[in-house]
Amino acid sequence: MSAARARETGEIFGPRMTLFADVLALGAVTAVACLPLITAPAALSTACAVVRGTRDEQPATARRYLALLRERFRPGDLAAGAVALAGVLLFAADLALAGAGLPGARVFAVTAAVIGTCAVVVGLRACARPEALTDWRAAVRGAAGDAARDVGGSALVLLALAAAVLCAWMMLPLAFLVPGPLALALTAIDVRGVRVPHGETA
Repeated sequence: MSAARARETGEIFGPRMTLFADVLALGAVTAVACLPLITAPAALSTACAVVRGTRDEQPATARRYLALLRERFRPGDLAAGAVALAGVLLFAADLALAGAGLPGARVFAVTAAVIGTCAVVVGLRACARPEALTDWRAAVRGAAGDAARDVGGSALVLLALAAAVLCAWMMLPLAFLVPGPLALALTAIDVRGVRVPHGETA
């Protein structure tokens, strides 16, 4: 770690604690940006882009997030949000039908749960990919490939989501902070899958 990034003598909090505080602030503004629901994919992918920027010494601040967010909400971003929202509503309707006692309801519920889980993993991994800022189709294709190749990473995505949901369920105000740590986890999982080319050092 360089001297610029190391904790100075007498300094209480090091750069990692500062990043953690920035991520919590990032979570708050991301949660607000997600409130219209249709904007959730663009809001979360922007948070992931901000976190990813820390590798290039860019600040992970709410100000930078808002600056990037102003460039979002293009037709493609809103279309991605509409597809995600429709998927959630369809999944909820399928589970409601399965719970109505229809013939084959148990098999139908299991199938719907598997498909829904796969869709959530691909969707979250797509938000963490750099392509999500400009091309959602490319991001989804890349995320689907990642989900198939990197099963361990997909499991980590589900664990990160479960932790976020559990925190929000245990203490409702945390729901306005968890998008930040979730974006951090998703970005770390995506970066984890990047292989350093031969002949280069990490």
